[in-house]
Amino acid sequence: MRLFGAKEMGQDQTKQQIEKGLQLYQSNQTEKALQVWMRVLEKTTDPAGRFRVLGCLITAHSEMGRYKDMLKFAVVQIDTARKLEDPDYLMESYLNLARSNEKLCEFQKTISYCKTCLNMQGTTVSLQLNGQVSLSMGNAFLGLSIFQKALECFEKALRYAHNNDDKMLECRVCCSLGSFYTQIKDYEKALFFPCKAAELVNDYGKGWSLKYRAMSQYHMAVAYRKLGHLADAMECCEESMKIALQHGDRPLQALCLLCFADIHRSRADIQTAFPRYDSSMSIMTEIGNRLGQIQVLLGVAKCWVIQKELDKALEGIEKAQELAEGLGNKLGLLKLHCLCEGIYRTKGQQRELRDHVVKFHECVEEMELYCGMCGESIGEKNNQLQALPCSHFFHLKCLQTNGTRGCPNCRRSSMKPGFV
Repeated sequence: MRLFGAKEMGQDQTKQQIEKGLQLYQSNQTEKALQVWMRVLEKTTDPAGRFRVLGCLITAHSEMGRYKDMLKFAVVQIDTARKLEDPDYLMESYLNLARSNEKLCEFQKTISYCKTCLNMQGTTVSLQLNGQVSLSMGNAFLGLSIFQKALECFEKALRYAHNNDDKMLECRVCCSLGSFYTQIKDYEKALFFPCKAAELVNDYGKGWSLKYRAMSQYHMAVAYRKLGHLADAMECCEESMKIALQHGDRPLQALCLLCFADIHRSRADIQTAFPRYDSSMSIMTEIGNRLGQIQVLLGVAKCWVIQKELDKALEGIEKAQELAEGLGNKLGLLKLHCLCEGIYRTKGQQRELRDHVVKFHECVEEMELYCGMCGESIGEKNNQLQALPCSHFFHLKCLQTNGTRGCPNCRRSSMKPGFV
């Protein structure tokens, strides 16, 4: 009887200590929370409690930008889930492994682990995680510039969010859609979706983490800058940065610094932009965000072009190209070839110019960044776009002119515009 009581006490104590850690974490005492959770991890004899505390450690390390530690705990969580012999636990642990790889920009691994999740036969709990799996897979496809598959995944995630009335997931998907439309240059949609996320935070987010508000404000800032509304961009970015600093959210701090730098570059205030790019790069390198590093190097190269320091611009482009090739980020490569094209045209170096023009068009073809109706490129300038149910997207004006009797890209029947 004493043994049974001791076991129950162990489970209760594990639960109490996990809750204590959560309270500390929510009050921004992150290091104290981590200490509490690490003690639980070392001492608990309750496998389910061990699984849950690993989940807390994974989330905390993700928000702090300690992605390698996040990955380490995700691997341990999979071993714990296997011992529990529960498909719901196993699916959740594979989702955390996918997310860890997504943060480390290991996009092919992310997609592979997400597919493993979707192939698992779990209970209703597992089915509710499918939306989060689809979101992570969409983010990975976006990192690889595979836009149709990214949009397909985001649409699935949004459907799961609506079907399960999961407003937090809907908020996160809206932010990812903001990023998607920023990349393919439909800036109205790029602003619409994070604004929708901000509405969700205002309407439902009283008990949510402030990170959801910060995330939506950051994506709004990016879209406002692209639209040339620099004062609005600065205001949103400042609010996002304030929350990121309060919560020690290093990844978001790096993104905000990048956005600040881009805003100053848009104002032609290059001397103010440079130190912000440097600070952003420092954090991006520290946390291992290679996609962010490409964006920083691209911004810095554009500053050097403005200052007519073309050789310095080419030095940064070379580093960015190496990173983009390593990640398989085709859009990054396209932007770099486009920038090189302008530089070599100015320098009058015809052979190099032709080389980058050819590579630029190869990237466009590979990413299918052209409208299947008019044949003109997509993503070259701000244009209103519309997706069909097959997730191929076209110029809105082309669909309005030609109708939606079928997708020219896949010949799949389609009677109405897509979900997003």
